[in-house]
Amino acid sequence: MDNLDYAILTHLAQDARISVAVLARKLRVARSTVQARLERLESSGAIAGYTVRLGESVRAGHIRATVLIAIEPRALPAVLSRLRAMPQVERIHSTSGRVDLLLQLACASTTELDDVLDRIGGVEGVRSSESLIHLSTKLDRTT
Repeated sequence: MDNLDYAILTHLAQDARISVAVLARKLRVARSTVQARLERLESSGAIAGYTVRLGESVRAGHIRATVLIAIEPRALPAVLSRLRAMPQVERIHSTSGRVDLLLQLACASTTELDDVLDRIGGVEGVRSSESLIHLSTKLDRTT
């Protein structure tokens, strides 16, 4: 990747809906150059996809929690399969240390969160879990 590729990625990170023509104009290169670079970045996996970032008005309506999970040896594939099937699970990270997985959840209510936590705790292969409910965001560099 060169400086043009990084510039394209920077603009797309700010606005994934930017048109190829506008992107080319901002970068002062031909539209065909931008199109070819985008195709190469997509095929190489540098761009995994385009998505929507939800605004705070939508995100504010959810209760968010982080869940730390310890799992039984060799249970990871089955546990991941069950967790991926839960729409409230937004992210799953593997970790090092006393826990094996870190989940990020978004639920519409405390009742839903309680249900999801019970289902996570009941997944075969989950040894223990600890949940941390998010109260307020002090810093978010992803927006």
